[in-house]
Amino acid sequence: IQDFMTQRNMELLEEYEPNVSPNATKIFINGVWVGVHRDPTQLVSVVKKLRRDGTLSAEMSLIRDVRDREFKIFTDAGRVCRPLFIIDDDPFSPNKGNLVLAREHIDKLEADQEIDVSGMNDDERDEKRYGWKGLLQSGVVEYMDAEEEEVAMITMTPDDLRAHHRARQGIIDEED
Repeated sequence: IQDFMTQRNMELLEEYEPNVSPNATKIFINGVWVGVHRDPTQLVSVVKKLRRDGTLSAEMSLIRDVRDREFKIFTDAGRVCRPLFIIDDDPFSPNKGNLVLAREHIDKLEADQEIDVSGMNDDERDEKRYGWKGLLQSGVVEYMDAEEEEVAMITMTPDDLRAHHRARQGIIDEED
């Protein structure tokens, strides 16, 4: 992952000169400060996109602390992660602010029930079925550990999501 980050313009810690770029964001991999980056917004966006499309491990944890100018990446084993549905945050998407999960994903999961997988091993079954891996690779679901959840905005129900949309539009719900 360190080589991957270096290819995306991360300056290695050994080469970093604080007086040249004092506002650079520190990059940590598994708790070790390995370098800095001058455009963390773009970097975090790219890394999250690659995690969501399956290029990078779905179990990788990505934590950006804007206040402390830190971007932490955890790939180590043993972290407890839970799956969460993703809300589309692409500013150019017509689906922005809504669940990425759509009817097409449900249809693919339902179609899995019709596939005869008798006599197949686990790898062959995974290849034939959309299933959980399909949801992960389609960017519908992602895993988050406790530390990443602390910097994420999480809504617990569709009603909470609708209330959030109304609040952003300036519509105030009256309490009963």
